[in-house]
Amino acid sequence: MKPKDPDCIFCKIVAGDIPSAKVFESETCLAFLDIAPVNAGHTLVLLKGHYPTLMDIPEELGSELTKTLSTVGKAVMEATGADGLNLIQNNYEAAGQLVHHVHFHLVPRYSDDGLSHWPQSGYDNPDEMSSLAKTIAGLLT
Repeated sequence: MKPKDPDCIFCKIVAGDIPSAKVFESETCLAFLDIAPVNAGHTLVLLKGHYPTLMDIPEELGSELTKTLSTVGKAVMEATGADGLNLIQNNYEAAGQLVHHVHFHLVPRYSDDGLSHWPQSGYDNPDEMSSLAKTIAGLLT
């Protein structure tokens, strides 16, 4: 596990220096209720090691993290009677990341909760979309 960051609030929660409403803990993951929930039951899931963004997570921790998200997500839905569940993960300030310790939001949703999704847009033309797809694919090889 990567060492903790002494200035990171989530590392302090992992260490037990700051209390939390813990719902799940394993050797590598921790899940607790968000103190400023979108809806009751809004849960944060994170790796105990300090990794700033999704791109910093070691590949070998991916399956444990995915299993935790699924297990905790099912429990959140059952406990809250939610109709759905959003899985949200932000990277860097421009995307809304406030704490620089990778974490996932499990937000219980209801058909009548009044929340909306972000607006969608499109590409100017199919060539623009195709060109960007080729650029991204080229960076993956």
